[in-house]
Amino acid sequence: MSDFFGLKVPFLKHLGVKAEMAEGGRSRISLELRPELMNSFEVSHGGVIMTMLDVAMAVAARTAHDHVGGVMTIDMSLSFIRSAKGRIVAEGKLLRGGNSLHFCEGEAFDESGELIAKSLGTFKLRRETRAKTE
Repeated sequence: MSDFFGLKVPFLKHLGVKAEMAEGGRSRISLELRPELMNSFEVSHGGVIMTMLDVAMAVAARTAHDHVGGVMTIDMSLSFIRSAKGRIVAEGKLLRGGNSLHFCEGEAFDESGELIAKSLGTFKLRRETRAKTE
């Protein structure tokens, strides 16, 4: 994976995050857990789940309009619901978008489809737009 929805993100490549879907204020990404991504209880490290949700929400924010610049996380809250092994899927959804701030929610699921974490995030959009062609 050399690009992630049009962006090169070495950290996501290192983790093994897969880009699945991004359109209309929604996104879906996935990750197959490996031993080095586990905690001492041999389940997903919380930081992995938090990263997945942060990325899923940021991607959802980027898909909402002609914005092509990056987004920066301003605030994020997260509730861990249960531990996970195997494959993790994170989905992001834009709740409301403005000129500079977007508000999103995210959910992460284990391989059986059980909810493992839920998050809310606020994202600041960088000021870049698509070049207009005439």
